[in-house]
Formats: sequence, structure tokens, C-alpha cells
Amino acid sequence: MAGTAKDEIQYDHNHDGIDRRGFLKCMAWAGTGALCVMSGGVLKSYSLSRLPEMSSKETMGELSFVQISDSHMGFNKPANPDVAGTLKAAVVKINALSAAPEFMLHTGDISHLSKPEEFDTVDQILKSAKPQDVFYVPGEHDVLNDDGKQFLERYGKGSKGGGWYSFDKKGAHFIGLVNVMNLKAGGLGTLGHEQLEWLEDDVKHLKHSTPVVVFAHIPLWSVYPEWGWGTEDSAQALAYLKKFGSVTVLNGHIHQTMQKVEGNVTFHTAASTAFPQPQPGKADSPGPMKVPAEQLKSVLGITDVNYVQGQHALAVVDSTLA
Repeated sequence: MAGTAKDEIQYDHNHDGIDRRGFLKCMAWAGTGALCVMSGGVLKSYSLSRLPEMSSKETMGELSFVQISDSHMGFNKPANPDVAGTLKAAVVKINALSAAPEFMLHTGDISHLSKPEEFDTVDQILKSAKPQDVFYVPGEHDVLNDDGKQFLERYGKGSKGGGWYSFDKKGAHFIGLVNVMNLKAGGLGTLGHEQLEWLEDDVKHLKHSTPVVVFAHIPLWSVYPEWGWGTEDSAQALAYLKKFGSVTVLNGHIHQTMQKVEGNVTFHTAASTAFPQPQPGKADSPGPMKVPAEQLKSVLGITDVNYVQGQHALAVVDSTLA
């Protein structure tokens, strides 16, 4: 695994430096594995190579789940001609985790062109994963042509509106949001008034000590607005979550691991299981990025999350498919 200091890259798109309000730290675009623990509004990250030095209390929790994203089934261009193969590799990685996750989150772009056979292939591959419960939110590639009708029929049973919903697991509250409807090329994601009202009502009854996990496809923080890597009305959604001591926001879309902590909120984007994209601003535009074949699995990955009850901390471990 590539956990070296030279792999760590920091961005400060807001030019506000690293201050008390938080910091923005981007893990290596090449998928460096890391354990991240949030405590008191500060994110501490550790290379996976350091895990043997750490106690099981730090790395294991009472609730474990895994996040995958952007499988783009049906994509067959040079950036990855075998996305089914790399998704299968992700499942192998998940099944080999020391603590078997209780469920899986897929943060969108399950398919590449919203074709039934693409969804079918992902469903078939994920049947071999140990966690059989999978919770989905759509990516923009999952709602092409039909405004998400097929996605909702397959994965949206019991959801509201365009597919948003919430559920509880072992004291933690999970919220799946949809920010890809009516998305214009290069435009920011949008939640919309109806979904924001639902969110406000959904969290009203929760205790301030409840750990909250929000997952959506497009990041709920401004990673790089010039490429549409952000959600225009995310500030309103986050305002409803200010009362909670621990909020973790999991996203996909940008096909690389980045993290930010601001106040009570840890933002985390996951690597894709299909293909990498350029670092923000390091290319003329976003899109599939070809790397040497022997390097591909090192830029794809999964995210494993552990929650320890009674602590305001979620341990986030990224690992590559290499």
C-alpha cells in the first residue's frame, strides 16, 4: 500500500487556510488507504500501514458498514475496459475485511447508461458480498432518460420524492439524499425545497447525541464548483444538522478520496470501483482518466466505516483494490 507522506496532497479552494473552523485535507488521489477518526471536530488520519500499532478499540466499533461508489457498469473505454472485474475485486476486498460489515452503501452511478442489463450485472455481482443489505442513492448516470423511474422501481421502495429516505442502525441515523435530478452538464447538484423540508422534519425528533450519517452522490461541500463538484443548496441541509455532535457525510461522483472537517461535520468522498478522474483543476475538465494497466487497481477502492457507541467518532478506512 502506498501510504507515504509524499502521496498526501492538500487543497484550499476557499483560501481560508487551516483555522479553528476546520481544515481540508485530501488524501492521495491514488487511493492511499487511511483510517480517519473524528473527535471534537478534528479529523485524525492514519496510514493503513500504521494499523498494527493501534489498539482494536481505535479501529473496531459496534457498527461497521462499507461504502462503494461509481461502479459505472457498462463503461468500456480505455480507462477501464472491465468494470465488472474491478467491482468483483471490490467485493473480494469487502469480504476480506477483518470485521464483517453489516450492510453496504452505494453512493450512486451504479450504471453508466441506466440500462436494465447494467443494473442487473451490479445486482448479480453484489450478491456475492457478505453484507446482503445494500442501500442506494442515485447518481446522474442512473437517472438518464426516465428521471430515475427505473432506479426507483429497483432500489427506491419506501423512499420519498426522488428517492430520499432515512433509517436507523444501532443508535446511528442514516439519511440518503438525492442531488442529481435535472442535473446540467458541469452544473452543481441540487436537493430542492421538497427534500429540504423533509430533511428538516426527519431530524427534528433526534437527540443531539445521535450520530448522523448522510450519503448522497454529489459532494455536499464545494470540492471544485468549476467542475460541478458541489451541491448548490447543501448549506441549508447542513444547517438542519448543526445541533448534532457528530455528522458524517459520504459522497461519490468525483472518483477520488477527499476529506474535510468543518465544525461537527466530516465530509468524505469515496474512490470509484470503475475508473479515476483527475485531481481538481489538474485537467481541462473532469472525466475518465487512463492510467497504466498495472496501476489501475491502486486508484480504485472501497471505504469501511466503524461507529463506536458513546463516542463522537466514526472511523473511516479507505483501501485500494490493489
